[in-house]
Order: sequence, then C-alpha cells, then structure tokens
Amino acid sequence: MKGRLCDGMVIAVAVLVLAFLAPTGAQAENGVTATEVVIGMCNALTGPASALGTGMKKGSAVYFDKINKAGGVNGRKVRVISYDDGYEPKNTVEQTRKLVQQDKVFALFGYVGTPTSSAVLPIINEAKAPFWAPFTGAEFLRTPVNRYIFNVRGSYFDEAETQVQYLTEMRGIKRIAIFYQNDAYGLAVKGGILKALKKRNLDLAGEGTYERNTEDVSAALAALKKANPEAVSMVGTYKAVAAFIKKAKAEGFNPVFLNVSFVGTAALVKELGGAGDGVIITQVMPSPKDASVPLVAQYRADMKSAGHAELDYTDLEGYIDAVVFVETLKKAGANLTRETFITAAEGLSASIGGLNFKFSATDHHALEKIYLTRIAAGQVESVK
Repeated sequence: MKGRLCDGMVIAVAVLVLAFLAPTGAQAENGVTATEVVIGMCNALTGPASALGTGMKKGSAVYFDKINKAGGVNGRKVRVISYDDGYEPKNTVEQTRKLVQQDKVFALFGYVGTPTSSAVLPIINEAKAPFWAPFTGAEFLRTPVNRYIFNVRGSYFDEAETQVQYLTEMRGIKRIAIFYQNDAYGLAVKGGILKALKKRNLDLAGEGTYERNTEDVSAALAALKKANPEAVSMVGTYKAVAAFIKKAKAEGFNPVFLNVSFVGTAALVKELGGAGDGVIITQVMPSPKDASVPLVAQYRADMKSAGHAELDYTDLEGYIDAVVFVETLKKAGANLTRETFITAAEGLSASIGGLNFKFSATDHHALEKIYLTRIAAGQVESVK
C-alpha cells in the first residue's frame, strides 16, 4: 500500500513538473504572450536615407496604435522594438541579431534597403522568423520563394519594365542609360532595366555609379554626359539623386530622369527644390492624396487623427504593410506561432479598402501594380 502511494505521489509530482515546464499556447513562441505580440524593426532613422526609415516607422505606428487602442488582435497588442541601422548592412546585422537573440521578437518588420535585407538573410533563415514587407523591390527576396519572406510592394523588375515601356512606347526614346548606387540595390534595379531593354532588343546607352551613403556623383555625371543618353534611370537615395540632377541641369545635361519608388518621393521633391520639374518616379503604392481609394482615405483620416499633416508614399507604404500584417495575425487565430502565421499568410487573399492582397505557398509577392508619377511645380502628379 505504501509503495503504491509512493508511486502515485511520484507520478503526480512528475505531471505537475511537466505541466509547469510545458509552454502554453501563449508562451510557445518567441515574442508572443497572452497580451502582446512583439515585432522588430531595424532601418534607417539617421543618415542620408533617414526619411525612408522614419516614414515606414511613422506610417506603421499609426495603424498599430489604432489597432492597439481597439484592443489589439485576438486580445494581443502589437509592440514594436525599433533600432536604427543608418542604412549600413553591418549595423543591420548587429541589430537584427539583438532583435532575434536578445529581444526574442516574433517577426521582423519594415526593413529598408536591398543591401541591408541581403545581409540579414542568414539570420532570418536560421531563426525561421517571418521577414515582413521590406522596403525594397529586389528580386532575390521574391525568386525563388523564401518561406519566411513576405513582400507587400511591387518589385524593381516591375518598376523597371514600367519605366522602359513608358520611355519607348509613350516618348519614343531608345537611348536609355542608368545611374545607380554601387551595391546590391543598384544592381537589383540595373538587372530589371537590362531585362526590359533586352525584351525590346535595346542595349544600355551608358552607366555611372556612386557609393552608398555619399553624394559624390561627379564621376558618374561625367560618364553619362559623355554617353549622352535621352533618358537616365536613377537608382539611389534622395540626397544623391537630387545632387546628380541639380548638378546635371546646371551643366546643361537634360535627359529624362526617372527614379524607382525607393528614392523617397517627398524627400526627393524637397531636396530638388525648383530643379524637380519633369522628373519621373515609379510608385508601388497609390497616391497618398487619392481618397477615392478607401484604404487611402482611411490612412489619411488616421494620420490626421495622429497629428501628422505631411503625407507621403513612404508612410503610406508603412501603414499598408501594417494593415496586411494585422490581417494575417487575425487569420492566424488565437494560437499564434510563427508556423500558424506563415500558414495564414500563404492562404491570404483579401480585398482591403479597394486593394487586393494575395499570397500563396509559391508566391510571396502581394502587389504588382506600378503607378507612374512626375514632379511638376513642386507637386507629384500622375502620368496618364
């Protein structure tokens, strides 16, 4: 009898210990508790690309704050831990390791840049952490599909095709050159331009490069003036691009200048001042002024309520990235893990405020539409 009681007590104690050690549904995943989900953001908050990181952070924060005030998602509020990488890959790696290993975030959100995103791929793959909506159109984040990477925006290949199609079909321009940042970002867009040119049996008319986080564009300008193209596709951040355009126009070099969305539209307009007229920018989001799109109207109202008077494509993108992230959290349900989130994302097909977002197991690229805009008298208008 005593032996049976002793055995029973041992079993009971063992069960209690296992129950104590076993994680509950709310504790089973990094960054997830019964009351919150913690995500990490690392992007440029200082330096010559700072408008991009601050815009992404501002737009997403407005939506997350709105959701949190309404009680969160499945009872959990979204908390963002944010670090500044200054748009330097070595800083991105250091801060991302901290987010994953020390802060133990659930997912990584709203990174800015191609070289910075490329640098943290090994960390993402090792941690098996969702990498949500990086602010870059680089093809390597889309093809082949990486199970942990989800892109909301259109790609640089999409933007490059739109630029070349516009130049050749609408303007009759065939001599197209490129000015680009000498790193993974520049090469990513250059690949798209070359592909679009090859499709039309055209060759690149010239090229010039500059180094990341500098505004030293003199050598690039000299090379492109010598090539004398009719149009120059520009792949850089707003300060370097503005420096090039202002210097080019001052020296009488006036081809059609085009930029991809990463440039940061509002920041570029401000940097260019009166030298911006005619500059083309491809966009991956609808105009932040276009209240005919219900999601944009919602964004405008929420930004106003949060006290933000200036609106831009960059903070709109951050806002929309947060909208789709929250929609995926809802779909993942109360038992939130990285696996349930990824499964939910790969099954997402949602029409939200006039925009359609769709992922699948073979396609982690939600939006493809590209919008063509140009600067006119300090304002950004659609190119019809």
